[in-house]
Amino acid sequence: MKCNKLQLLENMIAIQKIVNIQISKPIVRFVNICVVTAMLSMLTGCQSMFTKHVEWETIEPDSYPILSAVGYAPINAQLGLDASIKRLQAIKASKLDAYRELAEQVYGQKVDGEQSLANLVLTDNQLRSSVEGVIRGARVVKTYPVGSDTYATELELNMATVYDIYLSTAKPKKIRKVSYY
Repeated sequence: MKCNKLQLLENMIAIQKIVNIQISKPIVRFVNICVVTAMLSMLTGCQSMFTKHVEWETIEPDSYPILSAVGYAPINAQLGLDASIKRLQAIKASKLDAYRELAEQVYGQKVDGEQSLANLVLTDNQLRSSVEGVIRGARVVKTYPVGSDTYATELELNMATVYDIYLSTAKPKKIRKVSYY
């Protein structure tokens, strides 16, 4: 359906002439407002008949940092029956500590504090911290003993790898070009 604006305006004028002859003034005013509103909505409705094509492109950063973290865990504090089980658990715990440190670097750390006063004297002072996040693409650089009672694990997180993982799941885009037909 093609919109002919001139024809719509001629029809509107003809309807106004018919209405003015046969009906009282308040009704004429109401009908005129309705006719004008209908005609304007028809005219603006014609503009939405254009089709458009949007081209998208992905956004890539200029540089990618490499984050590193070291996690530590004591061997003797681990639960286990013999030294080898405690050592394996310390290795796992040091790896988890390193992941926690990476999560702090990527997502930040939430700190909650609370203080209690009684008679204007500080009676209790508590701080709690937590971190929450998902770390993907980190690699273990090395795990090694530190002294005789501690294990350490070094992790590395290349943000280029994180960006590639992100692209495979999220597909970030920006508008490159819009063409109207």
